Amino acid sequence: MTRSCGRFGHAAFDVLVIGAGPAGLMGAHALRRAGVNVRVVDQRPHKVAAGQADGIQPRTIEVFQSYGLAERLLREGNQMHMACAGRAPDVSAPTARYPFEVTLHQGGIEAIFLDSMSDMGMQVERPVVPSSIEVSTDEAELKDPQSHPIKVVLKHLDVPEGKVDTEIVRAKFVLGADGAHSWVRKSCGIAMEGEQTDFIWGVVDMVPDTDFPDIRNRCAIHSSNGSCMIIPREGDVARLYIQLTDTDVVDGSGRVDKSKMGPQRLLEVAGKSFHPYKIAAKDTIEWWTLYIIGQRVASKFSVNERVFIAGDACHTHSPKAGKSKLTHVLRGWADISLLKTYEFERQKYARDLINFDKKFSALFSGKPRTEEHQDGVSHEEFLEAFQTFGLFTSGIGVHYQPSAIVNTEHQAHARNLIIGQRVLPHVFVRASDARPFEIQDLLPSDARFKVLVFAGDVVEPAQLQRVQQLAEEMGRPEGFLKRFSKRSVEERFDVLTIASGDKLKVITADVPAIFRSHWSKLFVDGRDMFKRSGGGGYEYYGIDPRGAIVVVRPDGYVGMVAPFEQHKAIDGYFASFLAA
Repeated sequence: MTRSCGRFGHAAFDVLVIGAGPAGLMGAHALRRAGVNVRVVDQRPHKVAAGQADGIQPRTIEVFQSYGLAERLLREGNQMHMACAGRAPDVSAPTARYPFEVTLHQGGIEAIFLDSMSDMGMQVERPVVPSSIEVSTDEAELKDPQSHPIKVVLKHLDVPEGKVDTEIVRAKFVLGADGAHSWVRKSCGIAMEGEQTDFIWGVVDMVPDTDFPDIRNRCAIHSSNGSCMIIPREGDVARLYIQLTDTDVVDGSGRVDKSKMGPQRLLEVAGKSFHPYKIAAKDTIEWWTLYIIGQRVASKFSVNERVFIAGDACHTHSPKAGKSKLTHVLRGWADISLLKTYEFERQKYARDLINFDKKFSALFSGKPRTEEHQDGVSHEEFLEAFQTFGLFTSGIGVHYQPSAIVNTEHQAHARNLIIGQRVLPHVFVRASDARPFEIQDLLPSDARFKVLVFAGDVVEPAQLQRVQQLAEEMGRPEGFLKRFSKRSVEERFDVLTIASGDKLKVITADVPAIFRSHWSKLFVDGRDMFKRSGGGGYEYYGIDPRGAIVVVRPDGYVGMVAPFEQHKAIDGYFASFLAA
């Protein structure tokens, strides 16, 4: 039996999200926050209670902060500041605002999003599974962002026998975030490219009883008796990743058979790597699993820019940027062609991730070098790999290549704000009240482009005149600020002005109104009143003293830089994808 509406809700939605793991919830949360009509379904009757993915990298913490959720994450999770391999920082990310990893079980991560979504009046529907998906082949329909070219049949699993349990949903877009065995990916015929290794690993979450001195640091134990990774978790919990060499855990089809290896047996294997230290569980095992390391990435990340896959479904990172693009298209702010940049940017990063994983897993799973085994992995090789790839794994090193939304032409005018990378954290002081602000807190994920006008020393008359002339030209009807703002500039753009010079002499009234829509929008590159933070921002960012304009995308990445004299290049940048 089929129905298109009823107790399950309306038939038509802007976005249907299939899968309520961290990737799906982060995407749904971002869309809902931006006012998009989004629906989320998941086949699990309840959210995850323990285990599963739990590592939050420094860049992802910054993403949480952009949604106002980092405080809870930091309060509930465990912070890993040191790795015992060489007593080094846990992450090699010198520019990170949060230079550490946070570990929190997947249920805890999901709860942060679920509670925030609940505050916005949104719930995940469970248990619900899709049974079919059809994407229109009508080109005109596909090019119209307001059409609903996708038909999905959903089956509700908790409906009493004899009652209607199936409905048809029409959607403008679908986000498949339904995990490594993604139904969406398979239904759309998207292949996974790559290979599966022979490396078999077990995972155990427990409160350890051990005399190992570094149990609260991230540790890589690389011994002739096998390798083991220690990941400290929230509270007193620790996670062990344990290398297995016993092929008995694999069944005839090559799949891991959990019935052949239990948690106690895993601890016995771990004990050999820990020798001469002991390791055991104080109480019951909280969670455990087995898996074979595989390095695969989806051959494409979308179908006609209407159905997208994210997270483990395509083996990529945070889906935050893609949701900003969807929001712009759905609001009619941008042409639907903007969505082509989702796959362009994400697939390269995913392939880089796969290449890293191949190298590191081979090193970690290999035997250490000894006198008898000269072909093994030396400690120096292992430590070098650990440190070399730290910047990449932290997410801080993500660098998007030139595209419609990454224009590198005038990079020289803000040398260290690398176009295609995220904005570096730094403290600036608000001119009106001398309150210091971390610039990342001024760039929230609210779907707007941020325009940072580095105005130079506006106390100096000649420079102030240059700023006033720039304001006059940028304020013309054909300029991007007015051309792409139907109701108000503030609807699509957030303009912040950062002056250099003496903060006590910078007067708000001197700065043109278009660069200070509110008293809170003018900042100074100076130190706070107690000289504890701030100052040196122009030098740190490599800003031309004569000023520069920096365009920051809604996902916090630098999209373009231009000197005052080339401000019309920014008009062209936005004209390539925004709709007037």
